[in-house]
Amino acid sequence: MENNKIVVFESRQIRRVWHKEEWWFSVVDVVEILSESSNPAVYWRVLKKRLKDEGSAQTVTNCNGFKLTAADGKLRLTDCANTETMFRIIQSIPSPKAEPFKPWLTRVGYERIQEIENPELAAERAREYYQAMGYSEEWIERRMQSIAIRGQLTDEWKARGVQEGQEYAILTSEISRATFGLTPTEYKDLKSLKRENLRDHMTGLELIFTMLGEEATRMDAVKTDAQGFDKNRESAIRGGTAAGNALETFEKTTGDQVVTRDNFKDQIAEAKQQQRIGGKKGEGLI
Repeated sequence: MENNKIVVFESRQIRRVWHKEEWWFSVVDVVEILSESSNPAVYWRVLKKRLKDEGSAQTVTNCNGFKLTAADGKLRLTDCANTETMFRIIQSIPSPKAEPFKPWLTRVGYERIQEIENPELAAERAREYYQAMGYSEEWIERRMQSIAIRGQLTDEWKARGVQEGQEYAILTSEISRATFGLTPTEYKDLKSLKRENLRDHMTGLELIFTMLGEEATRMDAVKTDAQGFDKNRESAIRGGTAAGNALETFEKTTGDQVVTRDNFKDQIAEAKQQQRIGGKKGEGLI
């Protein structure tokens, strides 16, 4: 199981995981979007019972449990369905969003196959996504660089015997704590984020020091030939500490704070508010 990612439908996030050569989508995330329920987990439990009672138990059986990152940043077992099973679940939810959701589901289900055949497509789609969301070209360039550096680090971890999932999360937390003085969960709390991707809400400076911590960690692991989780944890702490020292020097020299509460979600909301105010001021003008 690999390549856990979040995909977006009408600005709503859906968690997914790549397993046995296909995407599996978080059922509760899809249920939340289509049903607009205030408690999608309960809605899904009721729907599962109804499907079983109606003779569609196979649909429920075809859902697999995978550990996905929850709103609190922890990995939790989550019911997931592949594209075929998700279509059956969608048909059981009365929603005007169901029809536009189907072609979207088909498209994103196939994207990963295309990306495996042509890895450049993944980078192109990521860039297009950030452009559509309104990020600046300068920020997008840094974000793309951070994705590349992260990929190089996880490749190194994998080659050195670190297990994907929980061990990756622990090492990432060690780098973040040593660099910023915050674990990723604490960082998300600072920025008032829940399920959102933390790095998508970092400033350019925050991304730079994130990259520095991860690249320093990778270089240390190579230099010391770190093998296994424990040795790579030591490299993560040293790499993060090197970045943290650089961050401290930068702040003392410039007087600027690197870590901020700013997040892109709030920036978009503020921009929309300014547009509304500007529109009202312009009403009636010739």
